[in-house]
This record gives sequence, C-alpha cells and structure tokens, in this order.
Amino acid sequence: MIDVAVFASGTGSNLVNLVQNEELKNYINIKLLVCDNPKAKVIERAKELGVETLVFNPKEYSKKIDFEKMLLEQVKDFKYLLLAGYMRVISTYFLENYEGKIINIHPSLLPLYKGINSIERAYNNKDEEIGVTIHFVNEEVDGGEILAQDKFTVDYNKSLEDITQQVHKLEHRLYPNTLIELLRKEN
Repeated sequence: MIDVAVFASGTGSNLVNLVQNEELKNYINIKLLVCDNPKAKVIERAKELGVETLVFNPKEYSKKIDFEKMLLEQVKDFKYLLLAGYMRVISTYFLENYEGKIINIHPSLLPLYKGINSIERAYNNKDEEIGVTIHFVNEEVDGGEILAQDKFTVDYNKSLEDITQQVHKLEHRLYPNTLIELLRKEN
C-alpha cells in the first residue's frame, strides 16, 4: 500500500469518493489533503474522514515558488499526488520534483474544454457527448498524457445542473477505477 496526498479546492466529493472506495483501499492510503482555499468544504469533509489536512492561503506568500517549496517539503514522502478539483496551475518547478506522479481528474473530454467551466462550455456548445478525463499533469494546463476517459450522450431536456450531476457520477466511478488499474500494473 502506498501513501498519497490529495489536492483539492472545493466541495470534496471526489476526495470522499476516493477515501471510501473499498477496492482502492487495497492500493492507497490517503494520508493528507492539501487545500489552497481556507473556506473550502473539502477541509471539513477530510476531517470527518480522518484525513490530515494542510490548508494554506496563497495570498500569504509573496511568490508562487514560496508556497510550492513549502508544499514539496510536506508531500516529499508521497508516491503520488492526486488532484481532485485543485484550482491552481502547478509550476514547472513543482512538476520537476514530481514528474509522472501527479494525476488529475478533469470534467471534459480532453483536449476539449481545458481549464475552468468545462461542463458549462460543453453544454452551451450543445456537444453531443460530455465526459471526464483522468490524466497525468504536465506543464500544459490539462495537457498531460491521458490515462482514461468516459462519456455519455447529453439529453438536452435536462438542465445544466442535472448534466453536472451526471458528470460527477461519472467522475466518482472513473477516478478510482483508473487509479486501481494504474496501481495494479505497478505491482
């Protein structure tokens, strides 16, 4: 079993899903939540799950490299870093220290709709299909090697909120299954 850290900035539904996935527990131990938003709901959820938290406010640092150095020191013993709604771009400096070991979940069929508001942009564009991508993180925002994707056909009789919930259900299945598959190959 390997220790990992999860980076998140929002509600934490993917964190909860990863921690509670029974099969994934055979492969990883989520030891730390790293959060850059002191008001995020994910902090409360992590504490309820017994996951240690590291909360920081980027505005308290004069330069990005300063908080990234602090983060690297805190996560140096973790084999993988799992991004689950972490809303910061990771610098080349940080990536050089964790190359090939940072995995992200993104709510679109990359390379479509990189960045924020991906579901809304796909919905407003009337895309036939909307999906989720699990990928390694590299220097390009949402541009790393794709590990897995899944999708569904959009029913435009449903609201954006309904479609967003469908995407979250897909995320909650695809992320742990992709991690399990990746870790099985390593063992």
